[in-house]
Amino acid sequence: MKMKTLLATASAVIAFAAGAYAEGTVGIAMPTKSSARWIADGNSMVEQFQAAGYETDLQYAEDDIPNQLAQIENMITKGVNVLVIAAIDGTTLSNALDNAAAAGIKVIAYDRLIRDSGSVDYYATFDNFKVGVQQASSLVAGLKERFPDVKPWNVELFGGSPDDNNAFFFYDGAMSVLQPMIDSGEIVIGSGQVGMDKVGTLRWDPATAQARMENLLSANYTDKQVQGVLSPYDGLSIGILSAVKGVGYGSGDMKMPIVTGQDAEVPSVKSMIAGEQYSTVFKDTRELAKVTVGMVDAMLKGGEPEINDTKTYDNGVKVVPSYLLEPVSVDGTNWEKILIESGYYTADQVK
Repeated sequence: MKMKTLLATASAVIAFAAGAYAEGTVGIAMPTKSSARWIADGNSMVEQFQAAGYETDLQYAEDDIPNQLAQIENMITKGVNVLVIAAIDGTTLSNALDNAAAAGIKVIAYDRLIRDSGSVDYYATFDNFKVGVQQASSLVAGLKERFPDVKPWNVELFGGSPDDNNAFFFYDGAMSVLQPMIDSGEIVIGSGQVGMDKVGTLRWDPATAQARMENLLSANYTDKQVQGVLSPYDGLSIGILSAVKGVGYGSGDMKMPIVTGQDAEVPSVKSMIAGEQYSTVFKDTRELAKVTVGMVDAMLKGGEPEINDTKTYDNGVKVVPSYLLEPVSVDGTNWEKILIESGYYTADQVK
């Protein structure tokens, strides 16, 4: 009886193990752990892929392009079934992805479009143009609220990393709102610096943004004040806020400028609660992971992944079939509902 029980238990364990990992292995290449956002993405995907019966190989490249390339090549060599890649530089992976395609490995670009490669099967992301529209709309709403008697408003522009395709969508979306106001004279760019070639921030680096803001202030705002700063990412926003606070904004008669952001990172949520950063854009990484898992599941089972965009994302070689999720604008009026009540953060995390 005991032997039968042992055999039955062993069989059950083997069956469970086989069942749990029968679906395949997913290689997940993330850019960096320096942003809390990418840590959340990685964790969400591992959790959801494993729940769906997949093994995962999650790697972070710490914003080192050769490192990410080596990690992806290693995953291909180990024989993963699918690669999910948030590229550091989406133009550097063509050869590796051609090797993946030759080995029958499917490729999903994750939130950052992989450019110049025909070996990208799908793209899972948010509506990145809309992110920029939301940032600029929030900037304008904040200017009207905090500086109703100031005209024109002095504003400075920051862009994301020029090697990240998304940065151009964010910027273009924002400028679709701001350019008519610049043309009409309602908004003045005090430094005159406009265009991604002038306002881009390589690798989304907060220290670079802080240094640039300090330079903008010393060169253009010794005898006037800046009322708004378009920032496309929370890490940059924190650097920008450090720069303006360093010269006295937020004290005396120097009101804090309206500063936007993206990713709803904890330091920025705390900053919003403290009345410093004005807004951010929330992109629910749980939902993006869910879409990505669905894509992988469909592909590996011989089906067609769900997509909702077949026109927007031309990577230079092909238009990559995409699924776009909705971003959500968050500010002092709704952060609790969007971020706490949804379970994304606990109240203790943002105290």
